Amino acid sequence: MDARTRFAFLALILTQAAHSVEEYVFRLYDVFAPARFVSGLVSDNHAAGFVVFNAALVLFGLWCYAARVRPGRRSARGWIWLWVFIEFGNGVGHTVLAVERGAYFPGAVTAPVLLALSTFLALRMTWLQRRGGPTT
Repeated sequence: MDARTRFAFLALILTQAAHSVEEYVFRLYDVFAPARFVSGLVSDNHAAGFVVFNAALVLFGLWCYAARVRPGRRSARGWIWLWVFIEFGNGVGHTVLAVERGAYFPGAVTAPVLLALSTFLALRMTWLQRRGGPTT
């Protein structure tokens, strides 16, 4: 795995951390039923459930980086693609909801960064694979 791809992946995970903070501060779990549902699976206190779920998500992303992507494990490519799909969908979803509302929606500020980084990683991974470069 080359340094540019590793750095972009770490940036994606750190952006997800910032995105989670934005969602928490603006109480996504109060305005978006799926977030309320997931938070409720963790705790009756939706704010606490939201924090626990998102902390676990970010910690999982950091584990993917530290244990798979950074050392260039064979599975790194699959983990990167998983996160590309998750974060591209996340970025699109928040952007569409904000546009649909015609106003701010929790997570909409960091969503374009998730979109940009996930798109960059998808293009980078595709380019590396086509050129036969270091994709693992």
